[in-house]
Amino acid sequence: MCGELEEDGPTKYEELLYTRFLAHANSVLAQQARQPAGEDGAIITTIEKLFTDALSRAVKDAETVHPDRQYSLLSMQPLVFARLAGFLAGHLSLQEDPLRKVMEAMMHGYAEAEQLDMRGGHDHGDGWHSH
Repeated sequence: MCGELEEDGPTKYEELLYTRFLAHANSVLAQQARQPAGEDGAIITTIEKLFTDALSRAVKDAETVHPDRQYSLLSMQPLVFARLAGFLAGHLSLQEDPLRKVMEAMMHGYAEAEQLDMRGGHDHGDGWHSH
């Protein structure tokens, strides 16, 4: 019918984007697995593990759905993590400028994906910084 979109599965472009995500995610996860264990209880170690756990879960979830739905799931996952970031940031002191920190971290992750494309590898920086 006019105005309705039919679900014919992912386009070739969406398949390419999903494949790119999967390659980048696996690269990041492999890099993190090769990192020496940090000091137990250290904040940066805990944060890196949380990032790795969340990325691993995102990959596993996407790999368990039918291939026709992998890109659709991928396209929804950032919304879940944004909601979680907002939920957590909403419990912080405004003096810490939580919205700015969340936006900076989001832009860092966005740029990291572009850098992976250009370099074909993982950004070896710590990925986390506060202002």
